[in-house]
Amino acid sequence: MLARTLGLSVALALGACSMAPDYQPPQTAAPAQFKEMPGWAAATPRDAEGRGPWWDVYADPTLADLEARAAKASPTLAAALARYDAARAAARVEQSDLFPQAGVSGQASRERLSANRPLSTGSSRKYNDYTVGGSIDYELDLWGRIRNQVKAATAESDASAADLASARLSLQAAVADAYFRLRGLDAQAQVLDRSVEAFARAYDLTDKRHTGGVASGIDVNRARTVLGNARAQVATIANQRAATEHEIAALVGEVASGFDLPVAVGDFTPPAPPAATPSDLLQRRPDIAAAERRVFAANARIGVAKAAFFPSLTLGAAGGWETTNGQLLTTPNTFWSLGPLTSLLTIFDGGRRSAQVKISRADYEETAADYRETVLTAFRQVEDAIAAMHHLSSAAVAQKEAADAAQRTRDIAMSRYRDGAAGYLDVVTAQTDALDAQRAYISVQTQRMQASVAFVKALGGGLTEFGGAMSGD
Repeated sequence: MLARTLGLSVALALGACSMAPDYQPPQTAAPAQFKEMPGWAAATPRDAEGRGPWWDVYADPTLADLEARAAKASPTLAAALARYDAARAAARVEQSDLFPQAGVSGQASRERLSANRPLSTGSSRKYNDYTVGGSIDYELDLWGRIRNQVKAATAESDASAADLASARLSLQAAVADAYFRLRGLDAQAQVLDRSVEAFARAYDLTDKRHTGGVASGIDVNRARTVLGNARAQVATIANQRAATEHEIAALVGEVASGFDLPVAVGDFTPPAPPAATPSDLLQRRPDIAAAERRVFAANARIGVAKAAFFPSLTLGAAGGWETTNGQLLTTPNTFWSLGPLTSLLTIFDGGRRSAQVKISRADYEETAADYRETVLTAFRQVEDAIAAMHHLSSAAVAQKEAADAAQRTRDIAMSRYRDGAAGYLDVVTAQTDALDAQRAYISVQTQRMQASVAFVKALGGGLTEFGGAMSGD
C-alpha cells in the first residue's frame, strides 16, 4: 500500500507542470563579420571545448613554467575554485528536495502513571515503553517549484564553472602580459647600459678635447648631462623591473622577497593569427557562457515565484514497533500510518507573492541586459585586439626604420665631431634621438606582445592556431 502510494505520488510529480516561462537566450546584435579582420563570422557556442596551454605558441619555457606555477599556487584561482565547489554543493542541496526525506528514530523510557489520573482505578502504574520506527515525507512538485529551483541552482553551478574558467584565463593572460613587460624592460635596460657606455666614452673624449683646448666647457657639460640622464633612466627601468617582477610573484602565488627572474633579452616577435581563423573562437569565452547560464537561472526563478500562488502538497508516512514488555521486533508490536496529506495555500499575503514575481522578472531583465553587455564587450575587445596587432605591426616597421636611421645619424655626428666638422650639439642631439628611437621600438614590440595576449584572452583562450613563435630567451 505504501509503495503504491509513493509510486503514484512520484508519477504525479513527474507529470506536473512548470510555471517558468519558455526559455530563449537573449538576442544580441552580433555582426556578420569582424570589422578589423574581414572573413571572420559569428558562430555557435563552444565554451565547453578544451583550451590547452595557449602560451606554447610563444615557445618560451620560462613563461610556460610561470603559467604552471600560477595554476598550482595562485590564491585568486584557489578562491574561484572554492566558489565553484560551493555552487556545486548548493545545487546538490536543491536536488535533494526531488527525493523523499526519510528518517529513523528510537526511544526507550520508564513511566509512572498517577493514581489520580482521569479514569484511574485508584492505583498508580509503572511500565517500560520501547519504540523503534521510521518516517518518510515527500512534497509533490505539482507546479514545478522544486524542479525550477534545481534548474536555477544547476545553472548557477554551470555559471560558476565558467567563472572558474574565466578566472583561470584572466590569470594566465595576466602572467603572460607581465612577463612580456618584464622582458621589454630587460631589453630597454640593455639598450640603456650600452648607451651609458657610449655616452661615457663620448664624455671622456670631450673632456680630453676640452683639456687640450679643442672643445669648450659647454660641450663637456652637454656630454655630462646626456650621460647623467641615461644613468637616471637606467635606475628608473630597474625600479620598474623590480615592481613587475614582484607583480609576477604575486600572480604565481609566491612571496616577492624570495622570487627572482634572471634578466633575459631576445629578439621576440609576436605570433600573428592567419586570416582564415574563424571567429567562433569568440564563442569559447567563459564569461559569455556564465552570463547566459545566469539568464537561464533567473528565468527558472520566475517559475519558483509563480508556483507560490498554488497549494503545496506533502505526503507523509510512518511505521515501526512499540511495546511495553517482551520482544520488540515482532508482528503484534508493529504500527504504521499513512498521511497526513498536507496541503498549504496562502489566501491573503498583502501582495507579497505578486511582488516576488515582479522581483524575479526584474532580476531576469537585469541578467539578460548583463548578458547582452557581456557579448557586446566581447566583440569590442576582439576588435580592439585585432586593431592593436594590425596597427602596432605597422608602427613597429616604421619605428625600426626610425631607430636604424637615428643610429646612423649618431655615428655620423660623432665621426664629424672627431674630425672637427661639427659641434658637440649635433652629437648630443643625435645621441638623444637614437636612444629615444631605440627605446620607442622596444616599447612598440612589447605592446605587440601584450596585444597578442589580449587577443588570445578576448577569444577565450586555446588559440593554438597561431603562426610564428617568440625567439630569444
